Formats: sequence, C-alpha cells, structure tokens
Amino acid sequence: YKQGKKLADISLAEIRQYTVQPDCFVWVALRDPEMEELSIIQEEFDLHELAVEDAHHGRQRPKIEEYGESLFAVMHLLEEVDEELRVGEVAVFVGKNYVLSVRNDSQQDFLGVRTRCEREPHLLTQGAGFVLYALMDAVVDRYFPIVEALESELEIIEERIFTKGVAQSNM
Repeated sequence: YKQGKKLADISLAEIRQYTVQPDCFVWVALRDPEMEELSIIQEEFDLHELAVEDAHHGRQRPKIEEYGESLFAVMHLLEEVDEELRVGEVAVFVGKNYVLSVRNDSQQDFLGVRTRCEREPHLLTQGAGFVLYALMDAVVDRYFPIVEALESELEIIEERIFTKGVAQSNM
C-alpha cells in the first residue's frame, strides 16, 4: 500500500513478490481508477470480468458475490460535503492473498483501517478476511454521525410542526 501512487508507479513484480509468499497478502487501494488500471489488476489477480466492470462503472447496489475462490463486495460511502450528503462507493475484491479496494466518488480514505490492522496483528494473522471485515466496519461506523445529525434535524422539525399554535407560521 503506497498512498498517493498510481498503479503504474508500482511494479507488478513488487506486488507479486508478496502474493507468492505463504501466509502473506497485499492490499492494493485504488481511488477513481481508469479502466486501464483495473485491467492490469484484473489480469494480475485473475478477477472476474463482470466484477471489474461493476467496480469501474460504479452505481452498484451494496452486495457480496462469490467468484470461485474470491469475494467481491460493494459498499456505499456516505459523506457530508458543503452541507450536502454525497454517496460514494467502494468495491472490494478479496482472495486468499490479496485485498483490492476500488474507491469511487469519495474523498474518504481508509488509512484508519490500515492503522487499525497494523495495531491488531493477532487479528491480521487471519489474512485478507480481516481486512475486509475492518473495511466494512469502517464504512458502517461512518454512517453513525450522519444518522445522528439527521435524527437531530428531524427532532427540530418535529418540534416545529407539533408545537401548538406554531404550525401555520412554519408554512
């Protein structure tokens, strides 16, 4: 994982040196990748063509699909930008020795997930599955502040609507 680098800047040989080792895996994190980058990854990790298309085009429903010995998951990312709620997406490919995350339309990064995984080496020994779990956990945790803000806003609206004698002034 090398933050801020394009896939072209990282040699596949560098990635391969880890994927061929037993009890080792790599996490390649891409942000708004071009199809060319996804094609390179598809070939290197033998990813299913339909899953790669889904990761590239985005706008998928949240899901988990199994392709042979690998998993493909899609999660929606919520974030507030300039007081507007935006929906991004992360597609994650998981195999025995790799995790490939493809983030689209989102400013949120997953450096906190990496830090968490490094802080919990006993769980990291579970391999790529733990990274998928930690990614999913981070996505869900990011929903809570947004839900709490929406609940607060709804409570204010309810109070305005149901306060006796104030309903007409709210129109």
